[in-house]
Amino acid sequence: MQIHTVQTIRKIVLYVAAAIGVGVFAVATSIHPGGETVHEMIEWAGIVLIVLCILGRTWASLYIGGRKIEEFVQTGPYSVTRNPLYFFSFLGAAGVGAQVGSVTLALICAALAYAVFYVVVRQEEQVLAARYGEAYRKYLATVPRFIPKPSLWHDEPTLTIRPPRVLMTFADALVFLLAVPAAEFFEHLQEIGMIPVLLRLP
Repeated sequence: MQIHTVQTIRKIVLYVAAAIGVGVFAVATSIHPGGETVHEMIEWAGIVLIVLCILGRTWASLYIGGRKIEEFVQTGPYSVTRNPLYFFSFLGAAGVGAQVGSVTLALICAALAYAVFYVVVRQEEQVLAARYGEAYRKYLATVPRFIPKPSLWHDEPTLTIRPPRVLMTFADALVFLLAVPAAEFFEHLQEIGMIPVLLRLP
């Protein structure tokens, strides 16, 4: 399977997951002993995670944008985790779930994102191992798949940046921010009784 095929499958799965997520957003709310204050704190924590996701994915794309097939990138964020783009996406997914004011939904969203990307990454690793051989297998054995290991950090003195790719990644990551107005919109519809609340999560 080629990298392009793997990436296409990933995008389709994510679109389907996003559609399901919108449905859950529409009928879910949070329950907390602390009431509205805790609800708001969780929402703001989610916004922080979404911003970290946007900045982190954009940073990683400076190193990998447009080069995933033709080059074997091992520096910068790719020196501490093999998949920094996906790692920051986990943070973004958690931030999206937190917009309902629920820690439980935040964790569920992060876990679902992990499950989707884990399957995709396994395919990517097979393709890259076949392409780069022993050098990539050594990289697999040294650098964590997702969770960064800061002690491995090393960089390069100069970068060749491809602005269209970086801007595309930045624009894609901005989609996570749509969860903020979407959650507020559905919350308003629930309050005025236009849609039912079917899920109450802590």
